[in-house]
Amino acid sequence: MSGHYRKEKNCLNCGHHVEEHYCTHCGQPNLELKEPFWHFIGHSIGHYFHFDSKFFHTLVPLLSKPGQITLDYLAGKRARYIHPVSLYIFVSIVYFIIVPHSLKEKTKPAELSTAQKDSAATAIRKSKTTLNSISPGLGDAVRVNLNTDSQFNSLDLKSQVHYVDSLKKIYQAKPSDNLENRIDDYQDIIDDRQDTSYATYLARQKILPADQQDSWWVRRVQKLKYDKRAKKHAVKSSEREEDGHKVNIEEEVKKYQPKQYFLLMPLLALFIMINFRKNRIYYIDHLVFTIHGMTAYFIVSIITKPIEKYIFGIDSYISQLMEFVVFIGIVWYLYSGLKLFYQRSRAVTIRKTIAVMLMYSITFYISEEIIRQIIILIMT
Repeated sequence: MSGHYRKEKNCLNCGHHVEEHYCTHCGQPNLELKEPFWHFIGHSIGHYFHFDSKFFHTLVPLLSKPGQITLDYLAGKRARYIHPVSLYIFVSIVYFIIVPHSLKEKTKPAELSTAQKDSAATAIRKSKTTLNSISPGLGDAVRVNLNTDSQFNSLDLKSQVHYVDSLKKIYQAKPSDNLENRIDDYQDIIDDRQDTSYATYLARQKILPADQQDSWWVRRVQKLKYDKRAKKHAVKSSEREEDGHKVNIEEEVKKYQPKQYFLLMPLLALFIMINFRKNRIYYIDHLVFTIHGMTAYFIVSIITKPIEKYIFGIDSYISQLMEFVVFIGIVWYLYSGLKLFYQRSRAVTIRKTIAVMLMYSITFYISEEIIRQIIILIMT
């Protein structure tokens, strides 16, 4: 301890008698009030590195040895570790600052690059030539705008079908993401004009002569197409206008996930207690185990979520691979921690791990659906 000890034996903090260097009542060191500058600096640095060493002494086994810190804590070996609640509060503050921003996607659509615009322009020029070969003057009559569908909508249904067929031929010769999206959009417009649903498609088929009706295979393909369109419309319907900007409900739901983890943690401890009730330990012991596990998950998320968004992109292949690896890590961490902490056989631990994850997933899904309905109610 840096500094000089006082000769007086009264504690300046609580007034109790001090036998040696520390007060046995409050624990304060019996140091002189006026200490030299370098003693003050050394005392401060010592306190910092004391916390720093405790943090890393806690962090390493927390991530690498699931359940060990909980066992040590409940056995009374607590001096080397940070208190579980103190550590959880510190980590969760950092988590709530960083992770919600890493879950939010950019709402502003990215502009097409020059290469994409040139590719699309070339495709449009070729499509006009193809349309003119199909119907003279048709290609010159259609001026395609990348941002609107109004001129396409002004065509009659037959011309629209010819135009989309020409675009499909161009796409087969020179694939382009922009052209593929345009074809899908135009095909949806044509389908809406022909058949609004699979039921209307079947109704139209029935009134056609037998030799003009589609085969069972074509009908199967059409059903899959209408199912795909229904999912597509469901995604579009999940968007709402708010202050001139599109707000995606699913993105809003994602932003509440960190709060879900926080609020559902006591329930997770309860699920663990139910599955391991034969161990006959108190709920608080299960809760300490859960706090350590949730803290470990928060630390991993603090590291991985910003990397996924700002380096690779949320929807990139590498980010999805990282999500899968993290999920596998969660399963391994939970299984290893439960096996070490509760001392059950491998088969029993696997069964209990699946049960706990299933119970928590159902609860998480229900709470997420409640949040989604509340968001929709607020926005409508």
